[in-house]
Amino acid sequence: MPLTATRAVSTFGITVVGFMTANLVPVMILALTDLGYSATGAGTLMTACLLLSAMTCLATARWTTGSGRYKVARIGLALTASGFGAAAVIADPTIAAIGIIIAGLGSGGAVAAGGAALAALRDPDRASGISGFTNRAIVAVVLFIIPLIGIGMGSAFGILAALALAALFTTGWMPDRPKGETGGAPNIERSRARTSRSTRIAGFGVLACFALWALGEDSLWAVAAVMGEQQASLDEAGMALVLSLSTAGGLVASAAVSLFGKKLGRTVPLVTALLVGAILKITSGFVTDPGLYLVVIIVWNTVYMVAFLYIVAIAAALDATGKWSAPILGVYLVGSSFAPLFGTAVSEMVGFANLGIILGAITLIVLVPLLFISRFSHQQEADQAQDTTPGAEFPHAAIV
Repeated sequence: MPLTATRAVSTFGITVVGFMTANLVPVMILALTDLGYSATGAGTLMTACLLLSAMTCLATARWTTGSGRYKVARIGLALTASGFGAAAVIADPTIAAIGIIIAGLGSGGAVAAGGAALAALRDPDRASGISGFTNRAIVAVVLFIIPLIGIGMGSAFGILAALALAALFTTGWMPDRPKGETGGAPNIERSRARTSRSTRIAGFGVLACFALWALGEDSLWAVAAVMGEQQASLDEAGMALVLSLSTAGGLVASAAVSLFGKKLGRTVPLVTALLVGAILKITSGFVTDPGLYLVVIIVWNTVYMVAFLYIVAIAAALDATGKWSAPILGVYLVGSSFAPLFGTAVSEMVGFANLGIILGAITLIVLVPLLFISRFSHQQEADQAQDTTPGAEFPHAAIV
């Protein structure tokens, strides 16, 4: 389906709201400590929230590949708004915990619905790039506003509750599954018979790789501040600069993918981003100069976003109904949820240098299967377009 203004607002907005909890975890933990939680207790509660979000996303993914995506999105966003809203306005640790758990369940449904809707849009690379740009832009604005009005339960959780409520009214604008996917035409059935087994292997492969890759990427992010302080003698002002410029780097990467993704193809940029990311993660464990450390982390975070968007595009291209793009962000959250524990534990046991080597190795391990899955996704995307809209003009990225 072509990308219209209403489809963009709904699809990207719902995905961003569902996924934003992961981006706001640092300020949410600070707000919870002000409410009376210990840092460990707040971190545990937010980890539980993210894990529940991931599990809900995976559990509802199948329902969102059809018309059920509207109901899943509405219920999910309603739970997110009510849960975070209760945590924001009722200053009670128990109510806050219950509300956050409810919101975690709801946000997973929103992520699944938004991911499935993304697959229905033409040119998955461009759509994924715009989605990533929207995410980074909104998160940057929210992270700018919260400190201005003061970090607290009302700001950290209330803003996200309001965004979820706003997104709830846009669910009817989401694109439905492509019409050709619901029929039983012989050419479609033959295509499905030829590719179903290979597509399943590719689909489960990209999900597994994305979860493992998320663990490696977010493990470095979890210890980036501590590493910068202890290894590179970077002060708080320097780390604040790293965070802000990293967000800017993500915006640039998202814009580049949305504008030039079709011209660049999919496989070469993905492999390049993964390879550069692996080198930078290894390098981060050895850098002692503050300025150089700042550059390494910012560039790494930029190429991270490029890889992230292309992996999501692969999942969208494998099946236009959203069978694989619906759970893709859920498996990312699974890997991301364990990243803080993994990153801190490994760095304490073997040091930052060895942590960097381990994280770089994780990226290199997933690079090889993702290379082949990416190439397969191009052909699968072309086959689906030929089967569902024969003779119609449908833009695709060039096969690399």
